[in-house]
Amino acid sequence: MAPQPFSPPYQRKGHHSMSGKTVVSSSYGGGGKGKGPGARGIGGPRLRRHRKVLKDNINGITKGDIRRLARRGGVKRISALIYHDVREAIKARLNEVLRDCVALVEHSKRKTVTVNDVIWALRRQGRPIYGFDNINEK
Repeated sequence: MAPQPFSPPYQRKGHHSMSGKTVVSSSYGGGGKGKGPGARGIGGPRLRRHRKVLKDNINGITKGDIRRLARRGGVKRISALIYHDVREAIKARLNEVLRDCVALVEHSKRKTVTVNDVIWALRRQGRPIYGFDNINEK
């Protein structure tokens, strides 16, 4: 009589290959032996049926953030209707700066936006940041 193969008392997630061994599929994106669920890095190459819907991240700028910026500018009292307008203004300004940054990065065949790219974009638009001449020259 042939020995019975070991079968655990629980069901493992996965399917059986041709050799009879269980191939476990992880829903956490685990990479390999003993590397844990994050072995493929953040947001690893997991196949997804549906793309993640990106929310409008401009709402990450909270009411308190806008209030603190206004206080720094000397504003004493803020209307409740102003927060939406401030978020739209911030979004428009970021789009202008990032458009120039991306143009520079693509032209120089890079994939990373650096501090110097942002400084260049702001200086090009006539709005330089004081104290940032060129961070590479020291």
